[in-house]
Amino acid sequence: MSQRMTMDEVLKEYGVPQLRLDVHATRSDLLKLREKLMAIRDLSDGREQGYLDIECKLYIDVDDIDRYLSGELDTVGEIYAFPEDVKSYRE
Repeated sequence: MSQRMTMDEVLKEYGVPQLRLDVHATRSDLLKLREKLMAIRDLSDGREQGYLDIECKLYIDVDDIDRYLSGELDTVGEIYAFPEDVKSYRE
């Protein structure tokens, strides 16, 4: 199981962040993802763990910020996950 870093660990390891970007998903999307990740574990008789691995770069420029602050955009940016982002590893 992955462990989230505490804010103290983040500060110690990386310094003070510029900002924090939260990840949100609908309940139904999370339940679908959970089902896929559990299927990996079930099909491997518990030898593998499923996880979501998204490699990305998120570019936010002044125009994005201005459009968000004016209410034109609902979010500053978005990250999408696709079926090929579901991975597994042996425990």
